[in-house]
Amino acid sequence: MEHISTTETTGGALASMLARPPFDPELEAALTTLADGVPPTVTERMIGPMRENPRLRVTPEMARDAGIRSRDLVIAGHDGDDVVVTVLEAEGRTGVGPGIYHLHGGGMIVGDRWSGVAALFDWLHRYQAVAVSLEYRLAPEYPDPYPVEDCYQGLIWLQTHAAELSIDPSRVLITGASAGGGLAAGVTLLMRDRGLAPLMGQLLMYPMLDDRDNTVSSAQMDGIGVWDRGSNRTGWTALLGDRRATDDVSIYAAPARATDLSGLPPAFIDCGSAEVFRDEDVAYASALWASGGQAELHVWPGGFHAFEGYAPQAALSREMVQARDRWVHRLLGE
Repeated sequence: MEHISTTETTGGALASMLARPPFDPELEAALTTLADGVPPTVTERMIGPMRENPRLRVTPEMARDAGIRSRDLVIAGHDGDDVVVTVLEAEGRTGVGPGIYHLHGGGMIVGDRWSGVAALFDWLHRYQAVAVSLEYRLAPEYPDPYPVEDCYQGLIWLQTHAAELSIDPSRVLITGASAGGGLAAGVTLLMRDRGLAPLMGQLLMYPMLDDRDNTVSSAQMDGIGVWDRGSNRTGWTALLGDRRATDDVSIYAAPARATDLSGLPPAFIDCGSAEVFRDEDVAYASALWASGGQAELHVWPGGFHAFEGYAPQAALSREMVQARDRWVHRLLGE
């Protein structure tokens, strides 16, 4: 039987009693436009149709138009099973440069290695970097630990093949959005706990970190916005099944459960003030600081989940992207 917390059983009533931060006016207008194609709540029966009609996905043709060349490779994932990575770099790139390991979003249930990679294109040109984007396997067909262990194996592959990829192994940045951000945090913890060399940094874009559904922001964002509380339950239940919100969940699946965040690379974390992940993301940054680590945190006022992808022309979206750019430049700029 699925575990249901007290917070969950009273969630609807609690949400109706809670005030919530307002949406940025420009983003609220975008939400109205998105309403038909992007419902606030994703249910299990929506997973198939969403996989068939992906949003925010880049095609190889779009990459070529941006001056990016790509190639696909089959590598060993969890338990030695085949998974696919796409290697992306600027046309005409020469020499050795930094590596960017990319993990896509999609709530653990949708998305692929091309989802969200357009965010990397400028960095590939500017820093002569090479990106590796992994097609990790999705829940519920492949529940925990498949996704995070696939992602771990993909990073090991990148490091092992750094020379042939023309990547400087001492300059590898891991990045991910939403579920990909949670997986990036989980992989970074695995790297530390398995005694491997630390990464240069972890760029966690509105990461999905906590399966327990017990934050104020989770209760506030119920039935509204993009990827609300119900969607989050759908994603975590697909990944963890009956273990969701119990004590039987590892820190690698849900990094918010980690009590020791020492020995981790510098982090960048962002989110919106009007999204379900707000409180867990703020808490994760605070836990990094409490463990003696370095983190830069941005909470964008009035932002819904992944707003810069759905409303890229909004002023707040441009500011969000610029803040990430500045942080990456401090790490990778020469």
